[in-house]
Amino acid sequence: MKNGLAYLELKQEIEEFLYHEADLLDQRKFREWLDLLAEDLVYFMPIRRNVKFGEHEERENTRQGEGISWFDEDKWTVTKRVEQILTGVHYAEEPLSRVTHMVSNIRLLDIKPDAAHPEEVTVGCRFLVYQSRVEYENYTFIGRRFDTLRRHGDAWLIARRELILEQNVLLAKNLSILF
Repeated sequence: MKNGLAYLELKQEIEEFLYHEADLLDQRKFREWLDLLAEDLVYFMPIRRNVKFGEHEERENTRQGEGISWFDEDKWTVTKRVEQILTGVHYAEEPLSRVTHMVSNIRLLDIKPDAAHPEEVTVGCRFLVYQSRVEYENYTFIGRRFDTLRRHGDAWLIARRELILEQNVLLAKNLSILF
């Protein structure tokens, strides 16, 4: 029941988790952010295509495991990206980008088994990520996100993240930031 107390408390808890995660990324606390990721993480961002009317459902986004995508990663590869950034010699992140993550329109799409005893929650939201690099490079990424969060003790872990950018042509020189 979406207006029950257990549902509202869960929604607040999930919102606070997502806001905390955004703060960790914005404050460049990348190792702490990695602690929020499940060991079996799926981190996926398809490439979007312009397609004919009526073909959007089937062809607009690339599919996970098929062809190419912006990201199709697991926790190991995401960890390696973080480790590379933290060396201080990562060409695309030296100096480090200034980044702001905004999360809104948070909705609980599925709760297993239920709001009173949540073990896994599928969350939909919108995001805006602003990146400022060196003196003159500024990029904005806008899109939708679908996260599967899994209960781990008293905390939540991100088990799956699918990012749907509204752009299909990226003007950014690289995708070195974390979403």
